[in-house]
Amino acid sequence: MTRPVDVADIEVVVRGELPESVVDYARQKVTLLVQQIEMPVPHSRIRLTHQPDPAVERPVRAQANLDVSGRLVRAQVAGATGHEAVDLLVDRLRRRLARVAQNWEALRGSRPSAEPHEWRHGAERTPRPPYYPRPIEERQVIRHKSFTPARVSPTEAAWEMDQMDYDFHLFTEAQTGQDAVIYRGGTTGYRLARLASGPTRLDLSEVPMTISPHPTPQLTNAEARQRLELAGLPFVFFSDASTHRGNVLYHRYDGHYGLLTPAQ
Repeated sequence: MTRPVDVADIEVVVRGELPESVVDYARQKVTLLVQQIEMPVPHSRIRLTHQPDPAVERPVRAQANLDVSGRLVRAQVAGATGHEAVDLLVDRLRRRLARVAQNWEALRGSRPSAEPHEWRHGAERTPRPPYYPRPIEERQVIRHKSFTPARVSPTEAAWEMDQMDYDFHLFTEAQTGQDAVIYRGGTTGYRLARLASGPTRLDLSEVPMTISPHPTPQLTNAEARQRLELAGLPFVFFSDASTHRGNVLYHRYDGHYGLLTPAQ
């Protein structure tokens, strides 16, 4: 079924130099996609960012945030050109929206679809946006987000990570009450790290994942930043030396840092 959607309802924000034809192309492509789904999408926002640096192989980053019946669906990609980035974005959104439609009840607390690989991120190979190679001495923590992590199971956290198109997701594990992070990695494509190591009784039949056996390091923000750079990691999950809560320091796409901390 096709629903009427006004092209003007698709908000497009541009950062950097991109031709107006790319903006129109993005608005039209996302409009056509939204028209093809049955769930209401009252608002859609697209952000296109161009990083004019010859060292960046895919300098155009495209990100979309869709309000689908009150649930945020997010996708982000990178392309060599504006039109390529838009095409990759729409393709990624299409797959993500299909999973939302097929597993809508899972978003409301029931189990995800049991179909093999139904919502495994590992099947998606869309180019991920690289972070800008900003000199280390110029990097700063320019986004500090404090929030109350959802108290969910690792399976639910993996589902949320996929729907939001994140590479990692900070949450509170329902079974243990520990701060934890799930991220892309390991032999299964998903890996879980907790503040403290220990035995687990997780049901891994729904989303197979590997579990880090090591306790999370206790660090200051400065020590976390040093570890992030020395190890060449995309993010560091650590126990804050003053609050003893699980924090995540990560590379932003603009080359600076972001910091996630649980609200006290």
